[in-house]
Amino acid sequence: MSSKGKVIIGLSGGVDSAVAALLLKNQGWEVEALFMKNWEEDDTAEYCSAAEDLADAQSVADKLGIPLHTMNFSAEYWERVFQYFLQEYQAGRTPNPDVLCNREIKFKAFLDHALIMGADCIATGHYARISCDNGCRLIQAEDDNKDQTYFLYMLGQHALKHSLFPLGDLTKPEVRKTARQAGFENYNKKDSTGICFIGERRFRDFLTTYLPANPGEIQTPEGKVIGRHEGLMYYTLGQRQGLGVGGVAGSGEAPWFVAAKDVKRNVLVVVQGHDHPQLFSNTLEAGQLHWIAGNPPAKRLHCQARCRHRQTLQDCEIHIDNNSMQATFASPQRAITPGQSIVLYKDKECLGGGIIR
Repeated sequence: MSSKGKVIIGLSGGVDSAVAALLLKNQGWEVEALFMKNWEEDDTAEYCSAAEDLADAQSVADKLGIPLHTMNFSAEYWERVFQYFLQEYQAGRTPNPDVLCNREIKFKAFLDHALIMGADCIATGHYARISCDNGCRLIQAEDDNKDQTYFLYMLGQHALKHSLFPLGDLTKPEVRKTARQAGFENYNKKDSTGICFIGERRFRDFLTTYLPANPGEIQTPEGKVIGRHEGLMYYTLGQRQGLGVGGVAGSGEAPWFVAAKDVKRNVLVVVQGHDHPQLFSNTLEAGQLHWIAGNPPAKRLHCQARCRHRQTLQDCEIHIDNNSMQATFASPQRAITPGQSIVLYKDKECLGGGIIR
């Protein structure tokens, strides 16, 4: 029995979790691996990578001499993540399923299962750090470009207490170099950028499978009709591509961008120019607040925030009232998107956040 205890790593078939497993074994943990399948699909489908990912995970497990378990959390994913995903799109918002997927699947369903299997904790290939003393804190990763705390802000004390992030002090090039030196065949495998557990597919085709399209007018803020959209759910604020708005008489040649979605009228509002004033705002409101420490640090707080992954941290003032907050930014923010998350930081520590209304 290992002196450090037993850890079960979520082995996805990618290079990050593979190196995380290697590091844990080298650190003296008793390591086992688990491959999660969380989406029922036709394994012959164009977009399915589950079989390939499982083969890659098995190859890594064999190389390390650790057992690989498999578990299907498809029902949990459908009930806890995907139904919310669809509801948000129907309401005209743009959800971030990775945030909810982490809370409900990787650090709840998987964690609960691992503890039943006798593990002391779980591990993943996320780029983040945990510091536990008087309570657990979520800290940004060493690699700013890969830091994934934005997607982990909904985790609580129980999850952090029983989790390890072995890659928190490494950069992505260092991870790939370690994988290559270890002889992992997936050392140069492309990072996944698709919907959490669903993979990379033609998003419009995929969404149409579950929600009926509802075409309508594309208008300027003044109400001038300049085209038709295929359904508000297919567009997000700040979007330029795919609008189908060509040359509009008397409007010049600057590109058009989505400025708003009027769900009641089923109208897509667009403006001309990347830096049009209607694409910017100094304030936002958010709800469904979550605090990693369990409680908000203060009713009023000066901190930094980001409203999308990899955005440069922005100075802001936060005013918290029950389960709502208002953020006022030092400089205008472009394309603040309802349904996405605002995540708060103070001195590298991720405090928590909420869903933008």
